[in-house]
Amino acid sequence: MSDSVTYGVSEGVATITLNRPDAMNALDTPTKVLLRDTIQAAAADDAVRVVVLTGTGRAFCVGQDLKEHIGLLQANDTDALWSTVPDHFAPIALALAEMPKPVIAAINGVAAGAGASIAFACDFRIVADTAGFNLAFTGIALSCDTGISWTLPRLIGQAKALELLYFPRTVPAAESLELGLATSVVPADGLEAAAAELAAKLAAGPTVAYASVRQSLAYSATHTLAEALVFEAEKMQLTGDTEDHKNAVASFVAKEKPTFTGR
Repeated sequence: MSDSVTYGVSEGVATITLNRPDAMNALDTPTKVLLRDTIQAAAADDAVRVVVLTGTGRAFCVGQDLKEHIGLLQANDTDALWSTVPDHFAPIALALAEMPKPVIAAINGVAAGAGASIAFACDFRIVADTAGFNLAFTGIALSCDTGISWTLPRLIGQAKALELLYFPRTVPAAESLELGLATSVVPADGLEAAAAELAAKLAAGPTVAYASVRQSLAYSATHTLAEALVFEAEKMQLTGDTEDHKNAVASFVAKEKPTFTGR
């Protein structure tokens, strides 16, 4: 069993860590498979109320492992070269973006190529002040993948997304915050604590409501206002039937702070 991705759950927080520091957490095939399966498992686990995704060493993730990629090019193994997009990268993006719970990316170092795409599929990006993003795809004459064509324009707008994809460069943490790529920037030695603080807050929150908000925003992006209003009404009924809503209303009446169970 590969240890290139590690997984742990504590008090409702699942931590998924890319663990190939010597390769800057590049994604070879075993790592892609394990990352996909681990994210999907976290999404399906009712004990998990928030997911934190991070990396070890000096990089968050530099995307596709180019050593492996070059080997497949030299072997002319086109099936393995390009099946990885629908088989690995696309399911990773979908699982992150669609899971019914919040997702935090704790960006410990550079996030490049698909590594940046993975970060953009998360709800929050807490970025170390020494980290940055590089949308490296066209630098090696490739298009973009892992959902970045959908997520990036929604974060920073169409024109800036095209600029960063056409002309790859490392966008440092401070500029990432200004552009909207980062949710917050923290000192590198405070990244773990900052991510843990936000994760604990989310894990103690109304999980079904968070999921419904995520789903409503995603749905509205590709539907009309009238359709979005119908979807919102369905989610209102769903969340209105939860224990958390009923307990929150009772706590409000009693002038007490509500406690959420995620149900």
